[in-house]
Amino acid sequence: MATSELVLIDSNVLIDVLTQDADHSAWSSARLAEVLDERHAAINPIIFAEVATGFASPEELEAALPATAYRRLELPWAAAWHAAHAFVEYRRRGGTRRSPLPDFYIGAHALVDGLAVLTRDPSCYRSYFPGVGLIAPNDAHA
Repeated sequence: MATSELVLIDSNVLIDVLTQDADHSAWSSARLAEVLDERHAAINPIIFAEVATGFASPEELEAALPATAYRRLELPWAAAWHAAHAFVEYRRRGGTRRSPLPDFYIGAHALVDGLAVLTRDPSCYRSYFPGVGLIAPNDAHA
């Protein structure tokens, strides 16, 4: 289990919970509840933007992700360097996307600030940010 008291909540977990996804909401809801009860949940602008696509207005999104429950963190400049280099490695391994994926920025942010990440899809983080603590399916905590 990750040791950081501050946990970045990946957009896939938030979307699972907010949409009550039939396949994933039970796991995501349970882990999110644990973080909200035992630690401190956080989001950054990348996560906020990914979740925003499902809302008609900023006010609706703010109501769904209140700042009292989800600490707003700025994306650190140092994370851009780590995201870029993770992206270069992704391309070397055969990745076809043309620009860094949001998970690279989220992983780099967690790396730079020493945060854990709650995610349902840990593959990117495990591959490109192995030092980041994860709360993910198939982990001892999950």
